[in-house]
Amino acid sequence: MDLFSRSWAALRTAVADLPADSFQRPSGCTGWLVRDLVCHLIIDAQDVLITLVTPADTAPTVDAAGYWSVEDRLPTGEDPLDALTVRLAAAYEDPHLLTFHLDDVGSAAGRAAELADPGLRVRTQGMVLTVGDYLAAYVLEWTLHHLDLIAHLPHAADPPAEGLARSRAMLEQIAGSAFPASLTDKDVLLVGTGRRAPTQAERNELGELAARVPFVLG
Repeated sequence: MDLFSRSWAALRTAVADLPADSFQRPSGCTGWLVRDLVCHLIIDAQDVLITLVTPADTAPTVDAAGYWSVEDRLPTGEDPLDALTVRLAAAYEDPHLLTFHLDDVGSAAGRAAELADPGLRVRTQGMVLTVGDYLAAYVLEWTLHHLDLIAHLPHAADPPAEGLARSRAMLEQIAGSAFPASLTDKDVLLVGTGRRAPTQAERNELGELAARVPFVLG
């Protein structure tokens, strides 16, 4: 739960530190500008709040890794929900309104996570899992979207190192295979989830795993 809080705080700080003109730049999410990604983070924060107050009285059906599904194709930005996010982001017009809303809802989500009982069972998207596993799954969400945020912003800060390491471990659990130790945590996440193509040298290092990437998480 501490890692959820640190990863989420780092991501919100990275957004808060962005110059206004950064919001019109591309993000690492196909078809989304930075402003669209920030709007998605607001929706994510709302989902966290909703899930933490949706208790379940049945046994968990998934753990943190099981929360994630692996899709068979990379996103194109044309999904109806993705397109809705773009329209919502455009409606904000002033980037300050986006950052204000993210700070407002995001701070509430962070406080709710800190107050939640990690052993409590909650329901979301037809799944039941403990709060601890749910928040652990979101470390991967925050870390990947932090990488998406800074994809074309070379001076922005990276996600916390411990969040990168934990996210790599979760991706390896999802993949059922370890990535080569020669690849950094950041490169494993970028290549492993299809955020960039592997170089030839990386493909050689990946060996048989090269034929299985990317693992498109949904």
